[in-house]
Amino acid sequence: MGAEGEQKQEKEQPRTNPITESQFLAWKRHKDADASAKKAEAARKRAEDIAAGTVQMNGRELFLHEPWVFDNSQY
Repeated sequence: MGAEGEQKQEKEQPRTNPITESQFLAWKRHKDADASAKKAEAARKRAEDIAAGTVQMNGRELFLHEPWVFDNSQY
């Protein structure tokens, strides 16, 4: 009974395929490129939405696009 349990565990364990360092680096470059592309697309869309006035700006964006709001020379 004990030997049968050990054999089942060996059969149920998935086999792993070791990868080489070059395969890992290629995967990492691809993953980083995808993440960078998604981030750039999100930034581009955010900039378009700000220019169109469809989204509310945060403080940094407001300062960059409408610096006159922060002009304290009137006081």
